[in-house]
Amino acid sequence: MGRLFRRLLALAVMGAAIGWFLTAPTTRATATAEALTPDPAHGETVFWASGCASCHAAPEAKGEAVRLLSGGQKFATAFGTFLAPNISPSKEGIGDWTLAQFIHAVQDGVLPDGSHEYPAMPYVAYAKMTEQDIVDLHAFIGTLPASDVASQPHEVGFPFNIRRSLGGWKLLFGNPSYVLTGNLTPEVERGRYIAEAMAHCGECHTPRNGLGGLDTAKWLGGGVIEAGAKVPNITPGGLDWSEDEILTYLTTGATPDFDFVGGAMAHVVDNMGHLAESDVKALVAYLKAVPAVSP
Repeated sequence: MGRLFRRLLALAVMGAAIGWFLTAPTTRATATAEALTPDPAHGETVFWASGCASCHAAPEAKGEAVRLLSGGQKFATAFGTFLAPNISPSKEGIGDWTLAQFIHAVQDGVLPDGSHEYPAMPYVAYAKMTEQDIVDLHAFIGTLPASDVASQPHEVGFPFNIRRSLGGWKLLFGNPSYVLTGNLTPEVERGRYIAEAMAHCGECHTPRNGLGGLDTAKWLGGGVIEAGAKVPNITPGGLDWSEDEILTYLTTGATPDFDFVGGAMAHVVDNMGHLAESDVKALVAYLKAVPAVSP
């Protein structure tokens, strides 16, 4: 009996060691990114396309106030409530971060202290972004006003407050591959980059499994966010609008039935207003190219 116990104990220790190793935060090399010349002007385009202000501006911020990235918005989920942090260029925000630390947080989901970020930050999508876009985004954020508002802790209970377990989540759901593949036109490729990488449309419009991973087999087929709010199916199987109607919606917020955008999509429409028309048309072309998901 004693020998069996010792063997089981050894296996348990070995399993724990393997699990600790597999869930360790990992980050990419940044030498090539750090050698690039930053372009803050282009970084502004990346900023709007990526929806940074939509989450990191203060609650209810409007107009120019959305450029003050003091954080504080709350996002309720089945795993707890996540509070967007201050990412302005201050000591309370990311002003002391190096470019490498910024890249690791945005694309790897690893904070400067070496801990995992919660996937409320869409780093799996941002992992698809080019090094130049990330460098330019970092440069642009550095030009924005600083806020000394302290970031608030997430309201997450046990066991989801064990950040090390997020390493397991990343192993299961952290694949940054594109969903739409095949022989795509340049316009659809650009739309895919905007939708799947920068704008991270799938984070809201795709259903999730019990562990919070995206069900890519039903990509953009509709989801649920913020404590039960339903998000529509925007594939050709759920959205029968013409390309012109989708373009009008994304640029003005007006629907074909004379309604207007509301909720979180109002932020998206605001963001699209900062992009070139060719980029918004590329996004529309992408939405028409994704596989239809039945209602």
